[in-house]
Amino acid sequence: MPLYDQTDMENYAEVLTWALNESRERPLRNSEMVLLRYDIPGLALAEALYSRLMDMHLMPVAMAQPTPYMEMERYLNSSFGQLLFQQPGLAELYSQAAGVINIIAPEELTYLQTVDPRTIAEARRADAPNRRILQRRRLSGVMGWTTCLYPTEALAKGAGMTLDEYAHALKRACWLNMPDPVAEWRRLKREVGEVCDWLDGMSIRSLKVESEDIDLTVGIGDNRRFVGVNGANVPGYEIYVAPDARKVDGTYYADQPTLRYGHLVSGMALDFSGGIASRAEAEIGQVFVQQQLYSDAGARRVGEFSLTDRRFSRVDRFMAHTLLDENFGGEHGNCHLALGGSVLESFTGPSEMLTPELEYELGFNSSDMHWDLVNTQPKRVTARLADGSPKLIYENGGFRL
Repeated sequence: MPLYDQTDMENYAEVLTWALNESRERPLRNSEMVLLRYDIPGLALAEALYSRLMDMHLMPVAMAQPTPYMEMERYLNSSFGQLLFQQPGLAELYSQAAGVINIIAPEELTYLQTVDPRTIAEARRADAPNRRILQRRRLSGVMGWTTCLYPTEALAKGAGMTLDEYAHALKRACWLNMPDPVAEWRRLKREVGEVCDWLDGMSIRSLKVESEDIDLTVGIGDNRRFVGVNGANVPGYEIYVAPDARKVDGTYYADQPTLRYGHLVSGMALDFSGGIASRAEAEIGQVFVQQQLYSDAGARRVGEFSLTDRRFSRVDRFMAHTLLDENFGGEHGNCHLALGGSVLESFTGPSEMLTPELEYELGFNSSDMHWDLVNTQPKRVTARLADGSPKLIYENGGFRL
C-alpha cells in the first residue's frame, strides 16, 4: 500500500511548485528549466512533480542523488583527485536553471559516522564554486529553490515512529490533509508576513533570549530584515534573521537532538563571547562537535537566529531531520541558531550590492558550515530597540503582537 494516494501526491507537488514560485521574484514562465534533485526512495514524489512541471509547460531535468553506497565509495575508496572531482556541466546547468526542487528521502541516517569529517569538508570545499552559483542566483531572485522530505523507514526509525505514523505526521506538517493545501500556505505566508513586518518596523538592535538554560544576547546589525515562509523549505514556519555575527554573547543550549553527517549530537551547550563560541560541550557527540567547530574560520560564529510560533507550526514531535525539527511548534514553540554561514536573504538591499567586503563590514558570517541547533524550552525574547527601550516580543511559544 502506498504511503500517499494520488490526491496526496498531486497536492504535495502543487504545494512544492507554489513554494518554488514564491521563492522567485516572478512566477516561472513557459519553457524555463527546473532541476529536480531527488533521493531514490523519493522517486514517487519526483514522478508526481515531473508530471506537474510538464503540465506547467516547464522543462524538468531529473537528477537522482548518490546512494549511501555511492557516497561511502567516494569518501572511503577514492584517491584525492576522485574525492575532489566535480561532474562536468554542473556549472552550466546551475547557471541556466530557473528553479531547483530538492527531495530528501534518506535510506540511512548514520552511515557517514565512519567517515572522517575532514574528508567530507574537503569534498564540500571542492563543490563550493557550484554552490556559490546557486546562492547568487537564489539571492538575485532569478532562480527559485525549495526543499522537502519524503518519508522513509530510516526517518521513521530515527524519530521513534512507524513509517505510517511518520508519513501522517509529515502530511499534516505540510497541510496535505486539508482540502486546499496551497490556500493554507497562502494564509500562513500572509500571517507570518504580518509578524515579519511588525518586527522590521521596530528598529530592533538586539534580542535577549532567556530560558532555563539560555541567557543569550543576539545583535541584529544594520540592513537586516526578518524572513518567513519564503518557499525555500516545505514545511517552513520559522521567522529568521542573520545576526551581526560579532555581537552574540552569553549561553545557548540545544535541548533537541541533531543529526549531522551521520553523527548524533545531543545536549549541546555553547558559550559565546564577542560572537565566537568560546566553549562547546555536548552530552553526546563531543568529539564530533569540536571537529565541526574547527572546520573553518567561520564555524564558531552564528549565521542565523530563528523563532517559531507554535500557533503556525504543525510539527509537534522530534522528526529526525532538521528540515522539520527547526520548525518545531509543540507546547512552547522553539528558537534555533545556526553555527556557520549567514542567511543572506536577510539583507535588505539588492543582492548585487552584497560583496564579500560588505558582508564582512555588516557582520554577515562566511562559512561552509550551516548547523541548526534547536531549543524547545519555554522562553522569553525581549527586543532592545534603537532608542534603548526594551520590548517583550515572544513568550509562551508565540509572538506578542
